This record gives sequence, structure tokens and C-alpha cells, in this order.
Amino acid sequence: MSADATLATGVLVIGGSLSGAWAALSARASGAEVAIVDKGWIGTAGIVAAATGGGYFLLPDDPEQRARTIRIRHDQADGLDDLGFCEKVYEQSYRCYRRLDEWGFRAGRMGSFRGPDSMVFLRRRLQKAGVRILDHSPALELLADAAGTIVGAAGVHRKTGEAWTIRAASVILATGGNAFRSGAMGTGGSTGDGYLLAAEAGAGAVGMEFSGHYGFVAAGSSCTKGGMYHLYGQIFDEDGRKLDPEPGWAAVPAAGRAMMAGKRVYAQIDVPPGSEPAVRGMMPNFFAYFERNGVEPLNNRWPVGLVLEGTVRAAGGLAVADDGATGVAGLYAVGDLADKTRLTGAQMSGAGAAIAWCVASGEWAGASAAGFARVMGPAHATRPGAPLGGAGMRPYGAAATTTATTLERTVQAEILPLEKTLYRSADGIAASLTTLDAAWGDARQALAPGGTGRERLRAREAAALALTARWIYRAADQRTESRGLHRRSDHPHTDPAQRRNIHVSGLDRIETRPATRPRPLPSIQPELK
Repeated sequence: MSADATLATGVLVIGGSLSGAWAALSARASGAEVAIVDKGWIGTAGIVAAATGGGYFLLPDDPEQRARTIRIRHDQADGLDDLGFCEKVYEQSYRCYRRLDEWGFRAGRMGSFRGPDSMVFLRRRLQKAGVRILDHSPALELLADAAGTIVGAAGVHRKTGEAWTIRAASVILATGGNAFRSGAMGTGGSTGDGYLLAAEAGAGAVGMEFSGHYGFVAAGSSCTKGGMYHLYGQIFDEDGRKLDPEPGWAAVPAAGRAMMAGKRVYAQIDVPPGSEPAVRGMMPNFFAYFERNGVEPLNNRWPVGLVLEGTVRAAGGLAVADDGATGVAGLYAVGDLADKTRLTGAQMSGAGAAIAWCVASGEWAGASAAGFARVMGPAHATRPGAPLGGAGMRPYGAAATTTATTLERTVQAEILPLEKTLYRSADGIAASLTTLDAAWGDARQALAPGGTGRERLRAREAAALALTARWIYRAADQRTESRGLHRRSDHPHTDPAQRRNIHVSGLDRIETRPATRPRPLPSIQPELK
């Protein structure tokens, strides 16, 4: 593209990892012209490209497997899941995996996605389907007409600095969650961009307080993939006391308390003799760090730390209908960016549930967005649209007196430490909000975008980090109990009266409201003719 290029398409997908790629393919299969943009190279960008995992699904003729899978996360969901919705998602994911098989994708077992292999395969499918791909081209803001309907997006090529504008009849956000640049593997680009874009358009989120998940990492490693800990692991403190009531993620709170008390924590992965080669093949990314450093991780004990994964493996996200509609006309959301509390309740949503949700939500949102585009017709390309970008793009003040680096570090200091997020309290929440609200005000007043593509992106990412943290803490302040990934030291027990989701929205002024039960917004998909 040349500088300041303007394109037109039916459906624009922002974000090119698993859910975005699948949404683009679904929209294209539904007859829409489709473009997809990402801040990285589509095929290696995103968390899926850095991981190996398997998604849940329901076999059509195995009642026992179906019943077991539907309820696989139910006992840990703390009353906020929806088993009927689980069934719907996992039935759809089965159909998606069958389609992958028909396309020629071979992963060894149904629902398995192994690192970049799966994403490079999907990139080729996008190319074959005629989807226009814009690599290294982050979207910086949405465009909306006078009625608030989304009519496209504008962004920049990260390397060349060339600006782009894409007019679209509908936009699907697939930018993933927010790990606050904690260093967790594969999350460098997961800065909550979609929350900011959606909030500026008027959309909101639910379940953002369920974000206190830390992943175990071998000391010096960035790999937070938890399968080995969950299947074979045990966690101990430096005194040899076993910390986990169950293998894996259940040990995070106890391990965090030990670390906050100044104790070292260790992991041990015990596997049956003779099974070592098969176990290593299950999750190669997990073992890469140990191989590089000459450490044998199996049947030995080694030190671990905890790294925040934020909303990447959390349950909450943008509030959406089953078809991904956000309640803002023409705007959809999929994957980790969208709410998953109906699948996993208040608990961690990673691995099987998240992969299934990525393909199912992408399938539904792609078809719905394509339907919206059909109704809008070719006139969508000429609709006038105003840019919605605020913080990090259009400061109120005349001079830039704050920087993206300063804002990012301020946010990280309030969200990454175990003392801040693993266990919250009213006093801690209030103190963090005071700091974050002031930093947001400074950003709105004085955070300028800079001249290069990277500088413009960095300013918007910093604003997204700040907004996400403020949404999390506002929701956490309203939930005066402990439930799932939201733990309150001043309210350590679960309150049955708070068995509901909390909706959060807004930019300068953040508003919260309770919901009696987690449920999607009414779909705004137009009637197809």
C-alpha cells in the first residue's frame, strides 16, 4: 500500500491469531469481501503461534464423552457458567475441527493446535480464500458514522509508518486479551487494544475482575504453559511442604503466598519410567528452556516463579451476543477478547475451552458480520465516518508532557505484583485506582502519538494497558467477595448473593452495573434478505 491508502471491504477483521483468522474465513465463506490486519505477521503473531494445545469438542455419537466434556470446568466455575452454552460451543468446535481435517490439516488428534504450524496453515487458507492480508499493520482506531455505527478503522504500517484507512460494513475485533507486558510467552502483543477500541465505540465488558491468574514459569523462563504442571506436577515450598491440593493451577494461590512471604517455590514433574519421550513430545515449547540450559525437568525439582497472564487466560471480556455482536452496530468481538464466563465461570479459561471458543466465536461472528455487510450493501464504502481514537492519539493539551513508557510502567506497577493482584483489598484497590485514574488523565491530556509507526502504536498500547487496568479494578471494587480468579483478602469467602456478572464500560468515567446472571447482549444482526 502507498501512504495514506484507503481501501474498502465488506468485513474487516482486526487481529490475526486463531479467532481472527477463523472469523475471516467464516466471513469469506459467507460471501463477504474480507480484509484482515495485525500488528505482526499473520502466521506467527498471537498466542496460539507460541503454544501447543488442544480444544474441547463434543462427539456426536458418544453420550459419555459429551456429558464429561460439557461439565469439564463446571465444578470450578463458581456458579457462573452455562452448561447449555458449553454444549453449543463445543458442538460448533467439533464442526470446525472436522473442516480443518477436510482442508488437509493434520495435527495428530482432533482439536490439536501445535505452535506456528496451525497458524501458517490458516494463513495459507486465508490466501487461498482471497482474504486481503495486511501484516505489521495495527489498527489504531475505529471509524463511526453519525449514528454510531462502525464503518471501518484506521491504522499504520508499523515498519514504514504509512497510514491506512479501511472502510468496512462491519468490523470484528480479535485482538486478544491483555497480559500487561508481563513477559509471559507469546503475549508481547497482547496489550488490550481491542478493549480500548471497543470502549471508544461505546461497548462494555463483563467479568473483568476475574483476572488474577498467574502462570508458573521455570526461574528464568517465560513459558507459562501449564499443561505439564496440571498433568504431572507438584509444587513445594523451600521447606519441602507440598502446596497444591490438586496438580497445576490450583497451587497458584498457595505458591503466591509463599513467595510473598519470601520463600522460594519449586516444581517437580513426575512421569512414569519409559514415558519421557512421549511426554516431551506433548508440549515442546515447555521443554525448550530446559534443553537450552542443560536442565533435566522430569522427575527432578527446580525453582519456579509466577507471571501474570491477565485477561489472556481469564474468563471475562467484551460483552457479546452468541454471534459476537457487542451492542454497537457493525462491531463484533471474538476469542480471548470476548467474554468466556459462560464457558468457565470465574476461573481460568485457557487451553481446551479457549481454543474451542476461538474457533466457535470466529465462526459465528464471521457469518453474522458478513450478513450485516450484505444488508449494508456496496454503499458502505462511501459512508462518512469520524475517527474515535482518543488517548494516545489526540491529547487535549498542546504539549506532550507524558510518555508511553511512563504510562506503561505506572500501569505495570499497579497490576503485575502479586501483592496487588493475587489478593486484593478495598484499600489496595482504592490506592491503585487513584494512581491509575491520574495516569489516565495525564494520558488524555498530554500523551501524543509520536511520528513513527512504532511510536504511534506504542502510545495506543499504553492507553489500552491503562484502560484495561482501570476496568479490572472498578469491577474488583464492586465484587465484595472472593470468587474464582478474584480474591479479596478483606472478603475471603464467596457470597451466594453475588452470583452474577459485573458489567463495566466507559473511558474517563468508568461505570459498573451488576447483572443477575451472565447473559449475552441482544444480537443486532440485521434480517437478511
